[in-house]
Amino acid sequence: MSRRSRRITALLTVTVVCAGLLIGGGVWLVGTLRDVMAPGLSTGCTATVGDRSYKLELDQSENASLISALAVQRGMPARAASIALATALQESKLRNIDYGDLDSVGLFQQRPSQGWGSMEDIMDPVFSANAFYDALEQVSGYADLPINDAAQIVQRSGYPHAYGKHEQLSRAFASAMTGQSRAGLNCTLPPAVSGSSAQDVIAAAEGTVGRLEANAVEEETGTKLHFEVSEAHGWMLAQWALANAGQFGIVEVSHAGQTWDRTANVDGENVGWQTGGSETPSQVAIHVALAQES
Repeated sequence: MSRRSRRITALLTVTVVCAGLLIGGGVWLVGTLRDVMAPGLSTGCTATVGDRSYKLELDQSENASLISALAVQRGMPARAASIALATALQESKLRNIDYGDLDSVGLFQQRPSQGWGSMEDIMDPVFSANAFYDALEQVSGYADLPINDAAQIVQRSGYPHAYGKHEQLSRAFASAMTGQSRAGLNCTLPPAVSGSSAQDVIAAAEGTVGRLEANAVEEETGTKLHFEVSEAHGWMLAQWALANAGQFGIVEVSHAGQTWDRTANVDGENVGWQTGGSETPSQVAIHVALAQES
């Protein structure tokens, strides 16, 4: 290979890597260089139901937590989140992409020309997920339909049987993200370089489960946030914190006598929830790494 050819190949490699890091939108993107610079770690999140486990990448897990949280906020069952996740997995691989077939964009590949909203609207994950749920709520008996059929009625896809293949993974993550599966989510991440402000984490948490009573305690290693929650929302908030630990610099989460430690990795995988921590079923503690000074 000539020197000029080698230079072109190197340039293309850098371009592809950079493009991959830029895919996604808003605060729900986690594809940072920190994740790339984690040799030996199998980063991502795993949802376990019974003896079966299913894995998503970190950015996919963030989007899954958002989609699931919105279903709960709307008073919809976990089944709605399962349908939405299966749809987004098929349409965009659960990534907020700004391209697709014809004018399709976003998590659900919704089309501005078909009345889903403007491109800017659809690229907002909250808007697009709510738009999907608006349409799903119009489907009579959707909670009793097969996941594939409910998704197809909303999407009217040219591949009408494609959603069903994502059913098991979607159900596992929906169960964990809505708090139905206690300690059902585990995430493996690289070491936290810097944490977010307490206000940012509290605001994001409230966007998940609604208004929260919280207090922050400053420590040498960062900020420990204590949340008072309903028992129904406890595991939902705790597992939301795991799914979003990458973007907020969360290093430890405790709830209902169990603790997840970001640094507790064995053979490249996090060991998961361990017995310990004094938090009750109505309390969640989230420890955020010390923020770097700007």
